Amino acid sequence: MLVVIDTNVLVSAFWKADSKPATIINFMLHGKIIPCYNSEILLEYSEVLKREKLAFSLDKINWVIDKIIAVGNEVLVKQSDFQMVDESDRKFYDVAKNCGAFLITGNKKHFPNELFILSPAEFLDNHI
Repeated sequence: MLVVIDTNVLVSAFWKADSKPATIINFMLHGKIIPCYNSEILLEYSEVLKREKLAFSLDKINWVIDKIIAVGNEVLVKQSDFQMVDESDRKFYDVAKNCGAFLITGNKKHFPNELFILSPAEFLDNHI
C-alpha cells in the first residue's frame, strides 16, 4: 500500500513513540506500507526535523530518512495547478495524486477534501 507521509506525521512520531503517527512509521519500517516521496519532500523532512527547537537526534533523523529512501518509491511529478491553502503542502498532494497513494497528514484542512487524504487515525482505522 502506497502512502505519502506529511512532515507533521513524522514530527509527531518522533515526539511520542506510542502514537498513531509512530505506528504508521513502524508499519513503514516493517514493510506494511510503502512511502512515496520526491526530493522536495525529503528536503522538507530534513529541514524540519533538524530544527533546533525540536531537539531531535541527528542520528535518528538521518536513520529514518535513509529508511524512507531505502524502502520507498521516488516519484517524479508535474506540479498541479490546484489552489492550495498552504503552497508548501503542494508537494505532498502532487506526489500522492500522481502515484495513487494515500496522503497521511495531521493538517487535512490544508488539502482538498479528497478520499485519499487521511489523518493518521483515519488511515489506521480504515486501511490497515
